[in-house]
Amino acid sequence: MSKQSTNTININRRKFLGGGSALVLGFTVGCKQEASQSAAVTPIENVSAEVASGASMPLQSSTFNAWLSISNNGTATILASNPEIGQGVKTALPMIVAEELDFPWEKVIVKQAPVDPVVYERQVAGGSYSVRSLWDPLRQAGATARAMLVKAAADGWGINVDDCAASNGMVSNSITGDSLDYGTLAGKAAKLPVPEIESLTLKATADYGLLGQRISGVDNQAIVTGQPLFGIDTTLDNLHYATYSSCPNIGGTIVNTNLEHIKKLKGVVQAFIVKGKGGYSELRDGVAIVANSTWATISAKKQLEIEWDTTDASTDDWSAMRDQAEQLATAGGGEVLHNDGDADAALAAAKTKVSATYSYPFVSHAPLEPQNCTVRIADGKVDIWAPTQVPARAMKSAAEMFDLDPASITVHQIRAGGGFGRRLYNDYFLEAVAIALEAKVPVKLTWTREDDMAHDYYRPGGTHGLQAGIDNQGKLTAWKNHYVTYSEDGKEAVRWGAYMESTFPRQLVENYQINQTLQLQTIPTGAWRAPISCAFGFVINGFINEVSTAAGIDHRDFMLELLAQDDEIPSIFGDAFVPARARETIIEVCKRAGWGKQQADNRGLGLAFYFSHNAYVAEVADVEVLAGNKIKLHKVYAVTDVGPIVNMSMAENICQGGIIDGISTMARLELDAKAGAVIESNFDQYQMLRMPEAPEIDAHFLQTDNVPSGLGEPTLPPIAGAVVNAIYAASGKRVRELPLSRAGFTLA
Repeated sequence: MSKQSTNTININRRKFLGGGSALVLGFTVGCKQEASQSAAVTPIENVSAEVASGASMPLQSSTFNAWLSISNNGTATILASNPEIGQGVKTALPMIVAEELDFPWEKVIVKQAPVDPVVYERQVAGGSYSVRSLWDPLRQAGATARAMLVKAAADGWGINVDDCAASNGMVSNSITGDSLDYGTLAGKAAKLPVPEIESLTLKATADYGLLGQRISGVDNQAIVTGQPLFGIDTTLDNLHYATYSSCPNIGGTIVNTNLEHIKKLKGVVQAFIVKGKGGYSELRDGVAIVANSTWATISAKKQLEIEWDTTDASTDDWSAMRDQAEQLATAGGGEVLHNDGDADAALAAAKTKVSATYSYPFVSHAPLEPQNCTVRIADGKVDIWAPTQVPARAMKSAAEMFDLDPASITVHQIRAGGGFGRRLYNDYFLEAVAIALEAKVPVKLTWTREDDMAHDYYRPGGTHGLQAGIDNQGKLTAWKNHYVTYSEDGKEAVRWGAYMESTFPRQLVENYQINQTLQLQTIPTGAWRAPISCAFGFVINGFINEVSTAAGIDHRDFMLELLAQDDEIPSIFGDAFVPARARETIIEVCKRAGWGKQQADNRGLGLAFYFSHNAYVAEVADVEVLAGNKIKLHKVYAVTDVGPIVNMSMAENICQGGIIDGISTMARLELDAKAGAVIESNFDQYQMLRMPEAPEIDAHFLQTDNVPSGLGEPTLPPIAGAVVNAIYAASGKRVRELPLSRAGFTLA
């Protein structure tokens, strides 16, 4: 959406000034009560013509945030503020407004909001937090508009607002039976005072008419018909195309390159060296090639020869590091991170002791759409089209790195072809800006798949040496975990490799101790779908199953007993962990899966539960182990409690997608590095799940009145644990390392 010049009207929270015939409401997205009560109106001229033509809605450049306009032609334009990366927020966020507004969805026009960190505060796709953070502000936006429209109608009829009712974009008069549509009332409503938030009546969950329904994504038709939506689709006049080549070893610098040869190749316009700034997580040393087509740039890139100085570059060898980690995990020692009770004494007194070592590899994000960014610099303005998960942070980084006026930069939110945490890092964004500044023409930078694999911010691997103690009644009395992870400086764990303080099952076990040992490494790591939980869910669920087996107690019953307390437990995710909600998901998923029924030979059910991103997810995998350690995944049952569902279609989709992603990663995905460079370079070496290998998935949601949580991440962490527990139930074989291929299992 392009920014347009508008006149800003400064008003207090009790005033609401309108212009034209459209009602425009603004709310800050912060949590402060006073800020949430603020409102502003931007005068809009000819808004009905703008809506009809698809033009962008003007926004005031102030601390206020315009969410909603209602046109006199009977349509409503609702802005989606956060990046859309496939998780469905471009549809879900406007649905929340439309529900409280009581407006027919078929008359809603959804637009992607401009990037404005002052107006929108947190425009981020990450942490499964978009719906959660905007739930109250968006409901208040819709409810406030509805209240003002009702008041406008009541004043016109000369009756009390209690004698009016709003429904489906109309206000009706209960005395006369007359009705008026919102478009007719919008101009008058815009002149009324904004009601206090305390006076608003928000709908109860049971009264939702739109929320919870299956609604097609607003971009679906464009996607299936191949219309340009994604960053890689961006086109501009006089657009040039670029590639960027940086050292496969982190920290390598350029000594020499065959630039003169590259410049002579067909289609090549420019080729030059870019010096790195800000460290490896921002702009690395590299060679840019600018040409008149993507084909020309990639063809030239294949002929590019670069001599690298790797004196200070990474020399990591992950296979060797993994072997060392397994030795360290069972050797004892390490820094004590958490120590509740006396785990050593409880282990010594335990009737039964269980120990095991679990490990998992480094993996890549590998989004379907590789990194790309388009930049145009002209007339002192910098326009950037990028599928980033953090547009405001990217804009700030570009301004600081290249000494640009932040006011001159406009970042256009572009739908991303997958993110999974990779697009939280904006190295490709900064590369594109650096190239455009040097080339002085509009450029679209496109990474190859090999670039994407070689220069990722990988999910860190890890190794866990676990011990547990069980008393005479089969109760878990002691839990120890010697966690071996990685560090760049030997002092702190790498990004998203640290042990989370509230990791399940802490505070459910009286004697609980976590030790940590750090191994040095320099290859970059980062947030990967359900950071930390994505790996810990496998480790913890697999080991708890070993404990319940040693105790001779059915795994479901063991889990329910472990979660028997009713006291809430503090959590890093924001809300406290509520064991009762966890129990409900476990009970329901086992019911749906037919837990306890006799299974056929070589077939078993595996249960896992995990709490992450304020979501409670229990899953059961139905697995058959065939000859030759071939695994047939028949079905996965998932029961999730994330509060009220906004869009059932997208909830099912994202739940199924998380499980498929988890199975794909669990099955055979792993990375290796030799001499500081990643070996795997494309999907022939990094093989994703194939369609015939995917199981049927039964996704079910417990509709509760709790504050809604996101769904982009939390269905992934339990699946590996559920599958390996099912493998044990079917065959008696334990899987303690991922991927399954490393443990000798393949998918049928």
